[in-house]
Amino acid sequence: MSLQIEQIVLHQLVRKNENDIEVVLRDALLENNQPVINLIADINRIYNNKSKAYGLFNEESLFAESVKEMRLGNQDFLNFSQESTKQLRNELAKYPFADGGTVVFCLYRYLAVEYLMIAVLNSCDSMLVSDTLDISTTHYLDIDHADIIARVDLTEWQTEQDSKRYLTFLRGRVGRKVSDFFMDYLGASEGLNAKAQNKSLVQAVDDYCQEINLDKSEKQACRQQVYSYCNGQIQAGEEIKLSNLAKELPTDDDKNFLNFVANNEYDLDEEFPADRSTLRQLKKFTGSGGGLSIGFDSDLLGERVKWDPQTDTLVIKGTPPNLRDQLQRNYDK
Repeated sequence: MSLQIEQIVLHQLVRKNENDIEVVLRDALLENNQPVINLIADINRIYNNKSKAYGLFNEESLFAESVKEMRLGNQDFLNFSQESTKQLRNELAKYPFADGGTVVFCLYRYLAVEYLMIAVLNSCDSMLVSDTLDISTTHYLDIDHADIIARVDLTEWQTEQDSKRYLTFLRGRVGRKVSDFFMDYLGASEGLNAKAQNKSLVQAVDDYCQEINLDKSEKQACRQQVYSYCNGQIQAGEEIKLSNLAKELPTDDDKNFLNFVANNEYDLDEEFPADRSTLRQLKKFTGSGGGLSIGFDSDLLGERVKWDPQTDTLVIKGTPPNLRDQLQRNYDK
């Protein structure tokens, strides 16, 4: 396995009431045994499969200073995690809607990169049947639904001074984000906006197709080619590279996609993470509002689906069978 755990410890935050949070600190690191390896492997797997934001530490970040002190050997990993958990409790206390949980601090290497992961995991109850068919209650960590995780790429933080993406974190829920207190605790702010980068890429592809005068079928093929490349990068766990993507697209005389992007204000980095939901715009048109949700493949526009911009009307020829059945039942009434 390419994941190598260096140090790991668990602590716990227990919310007693709106104003009281109890801190339960472990006084020794966990042994690096198979259950521990499985725990971090599961967290790492879930984390890699979720949509993340990218950021960096603020200059006044106390957490970043603590990490530096730990890295310099001025405090050990256990003491660092204990003090950091106390700081997290103080930040958590400002948000009465936020629950506590099991706090995981783990220093590990994955694919030759050193990471520090901090996660707050909720616990769930379940039923356990023994060998004698007795039933008892058991607790387990709800890793699959974890939404408060941050990971510091220590290697990139140390080697790339201008990086705005060495810190990654899961986005919170709608409204006042549950993860807001976590970002305040880390003393971090968003850096690279992956969704904005992907949105600019989609716009740049459409503009480029128009620039080199592609017809409808050629434009659709171009969008499909871009989507296939980006989806392949997602499947491989790699980022979009503009120089490689440009090789997949058609050229016109001295015009190519890489120069087109460079000569226009798209503000695209050479490399950036793919955002699956944004890239779907290359294949589908979707929208919802006012009780209506519509989605269809982009190549249907002008064929089975026609839009009149003057009246803002969509005409759809041939409805899906399940929708047609529902409409027919309602029509008969």
